[in-house]
Amino acid sequence: MTLDISRDHALELLRDMIRIRRLEEKSAELYSKQKIRGFLHLYIGEEAVGVGAMRALRMDDNIVATYREHGHALIRGVSAGEIMAEMYGKANGCSGGRGGSMHLFCAERRFYGGHAIVGGGFPIAAGLALADKMKGEALVTACFFGDGATDEGEFHETLNLTALWKLPVLFLCENNQYAMGTAFERHVSDRDIANNPPAYGIPSDSVNGMDVVAVERAVHNAAETVRETGAPRFLELRTYRFRAHSMYDAELYRDKEEVEEHKKEDPIATFQARAMSEGLITQDDVDAIEADAAQEIADAVEFAEQGEWEPIEDIARHTYARNLP
Repeated sequence: MTLDISRDHALELLRDMIRIRRLEEKSAELYSKQKIRGFLHLYIGEEAVGVGAMRALRMDDNIVATYREHGHALIRGVSAGEIMAEMYGKANGCSGGRGGSMHLFCAERRFYGGHAIVGGGFPIAAGLALADKMKGEALVTACFFGDGATDEGEFHETLNLTALWKLPVLFLCENNQYAMGTAFERHVSDRDIANNPPAYGIPSDSVNGMDVVAVERAVHNAAETVRETGAPRFLELRTYRFRAHSMYDAELYRDKEEVEEHKKEDPIATFQARAMSEGLITQDDVDAIEADAAQEIADAVEFAEQGEWEPIEDIARHTYARNLP
């Protein structure tokens, strides 16, 4: 099958996936240099999901993400500088330096986390959708989560409530085949995640999450259905992460050969090859995109390096209530 997209569209998709990949690679490098501290969960290998899904959603839709959310925030419009500064813990970060890698947040862009708790975003997504419904606004709340989160009680509780109350939530399961260090087939009895939502009356489908065009089309169609009906829908986006669960992870639970085999489906390389074979892009285009991405990331690092730490006198700000009656 041909991609059936325009040249400009192909360039935009490739550009965004490369921007995410280069941001993540630089983050890993800076983590090793102890510029970034705490936890760091990389998105390398899953870029087609983040780019396809985020581009399919409207800017006024709500986004609830997981702790592997750097790419989602970047495509949403949070600058690479704000993201990098946040990972540095600097006050010019998107969360004021208080959230770090796992808690990117930008209310202006309706990007509501960054949630470190597995499944923690489910009730928040339901609440955002309920608020929009009560205000009569035809908006979608996109809730991203991993396959491991489907084992949590919040998953089933939220599916039930969104179906019962008919809330406009689009559930987007980023099934990267591992829940931390536990392989997908070891933590579920039914290996077809899309079988869960229909039990609550929620339509569901599975998509090749390594194909950015397939993801974009599926998410667009599902989001528009949610917008029109006001009722929830569910998509499983089958992908694979090439890096360990986090930078702390020794990755003893899978063989290197398995990872290398999946790298043959690298979403960036495969899309680039298809787009070039169809004459949509050229090597000069790729070189220009890489140069722009390199400059963007270099500027982001400089922005973080030059950022200031929050003053010590502000340590209690947003933490304690003062002057209560």
